Amino acid sequence: MKKIYVMTDLEGVAGVENFEDWCEPASRYYDLAREFLTMEVNAAVAGLFEGGAKEILVSDGHGAGAIDPKMLSPRVDLLRGWPNGWPLELDRSFDGVVFVGQHAKAGTPCGHLCHTQSLNWIDLAVNGRSIGEFGQLAMCASELMVRTIFGAGDEEFTKEALKLVPGMETVAVKRGLRKDTGEDLDEKDYKRHFSGAIHMHPERSRKLIHAGAKRAMVRAKKDRKFGIIPLKPPFERVIVLRPNRDSAVKRVSRVSHPTSVIAMMNLPNDPRPMKGE
Repeated sequence: MKKIYVMTDLEGVAGVENFEDWCEPASRYYDLAREFLTMEVNAAVAGLFEGGAKEILVSDGHGAGAIDPKMLSPRVDLLRGWPNGWPLELDRSFDGVVFVGQHAKAGTPCGHLCHTQSLNWIDLAVNGRSIGEFGQLAMCASELMVRTIFGAGDEEFTKEALKLVPGMETVAVKRGLRKDTGEDLDEKDYKRHFSGAIHMHPERSRKLIHAGAKRAMVRAKKDRKFGIIPLKPPFERVIVLRPNRDSAVKRVSRVSHPTSVIAMMNLPNDPRPMKGE
C-alpha cells in the first residue's frame, strides 16, 4: 500500500453546519469550512504516511472547490477537475482509496447534509442497490482492483460505507438528527431539511481521523480481505429525480452497460417522467 487517492468533500466535515452558511463560495463561513476540511485532510494524510504511504493524491471533490492549497500538506499533490470523467483520474497505479468529509447518500434518515450529486436527486441505484457519491467511486475503484480502505464523515455515511465495503476503517465526526427521508420535498426545502446535527469538536475529529487513516493503512497491508466490492455484470444505473418546474411528476433515468461500471457511469442521463406517478 504505497500510492493512495484521497477523495474529499465538504458536507461531511465536523463543524460544517448547513449548506447556506458553510458550503457555497458566497457563504459567510465558507473560508472556515475550507479550513476545517483541509485540516481533516492533513490529519488523514499524516496517518496515511505514518502507516506506510509513499505518494498521495488529494482530489478536491466539492462542487465549487473547497481544499485550501496554501494550508494543504506540502507532501501531497492536489487534483482539481476531472476532464476525463469517471473514474476521476483514479487508475490501477493506486493501491487504495480514502474518503474525507464524505456525507451520506440522498434521503438518508439521520444523515447530515445528505445528498447525491445534486440536491435534485432522490436516489441512485446500481443493479438495484442504492448508493451515494461514496459508492460510485468505490465501485469504479473495485473495477480497477483498487481497494477502498478508509472513510470519514457523518455517522450515517460510515454505516453506508461499511454496508458496501465491509471491513474498511471509518470515523464518524458528527450525527444528523432528522429522522425522515425528505423525499417529497422540493429542492429548496430539501436543502434546509438535514441541517440539524451534533458535531464533534474539529480538533478531536482530526485526532480520530489521523488514527483511523493510519490504522487503515496498517490493516490493509496485513489483511487483503477487505476493500473490494464484488461486481457482477451487466450493470444498470437508475436515477430518480425530483419533479421539475413544468411537472409535479418525479423523473427517472435508466442506462446500462454489459461489462463496465465505469463505462456506465459515464453514460449521460436521460430523465423521463416516472410511470405510475
